[in-house]
Amino acid sequence: MKKTEGVAERIYRLLKQEIFDFQLLPGDRFSENDIALRMAASRTPVRQALYALEQEGYVEVQPRSGWQIKAVDFDYLESLYDLRIVLELEAVKRLCALPAEVRPLPLQALKQFWIDSAPLPDGGEVASHDEVFHMTLVEAAGNPEMARVHRDITEKIRIVRRLDFTQRPRVSATYLEHGQILLAILNRQLQEAQTRLHDHIAASQKEVRQITLHMLHQAKHGVLP
Repeated sequence: MKKTEGVAERIYRLLKQEIFDFQLLPGDRFSENDIALRMAASRTPVRQALYALEQEGYVEVQPRSGWQIKAVDFDYLESLYDLRIVLELEAVKRLCALPAEVRPLPLQALKQFWIDSAPLPDGGEVASHDEVFHMTLVEAAGNPEMARVHRDITEKIRIVRRLDFTQRPRVSATYLEHGQILLAILNRQLQEAQTRLHDHIAASQKEVRQITLHMLHQAKHGVLP
């Protein structure tokens, strides 16, 4: 049983990465046998992997015709971004309300990375640290349920959010904007922190929508690397 679970996990991660990399496109159809042959596995772990991806909203089962990659639902993503903004603005409000002598250690670690250290050259690495930045703000606010919901949102928008870091100007902007947000929080400048945070997320949201549409167009015409 454990061996089957390990194979299912491997297939799950490979398929998810193919979806993220637009190797599997929205609307693509396939059967469990197709995946089993390609992954050199039996249908049981393939089915487990697909059910996990279905739960996360990446694929859907089609009666009598196998599985299909779900279309990118921009309205759904917009609603997730809206909820993310609400949670993060509330987190910033709570962080700025902490007593002056209290400086949560996680915020100091963020300052060390985003302000005090040299920027990383690899956009993929920066994307991972960007997620950590925003999740840390919410976790440091002290409400475990807020943090849980925020982590769930982070997972759901990862498929498009990471594209923001394929553009070098956006990587540089992220360092600058994260630094501004952090300094405002550490100085308990609530309005400044919330405004900069809102504008930062809104700019990323707009950028990833444009990049996603562009990459989908390229992939459909066979011009992605």
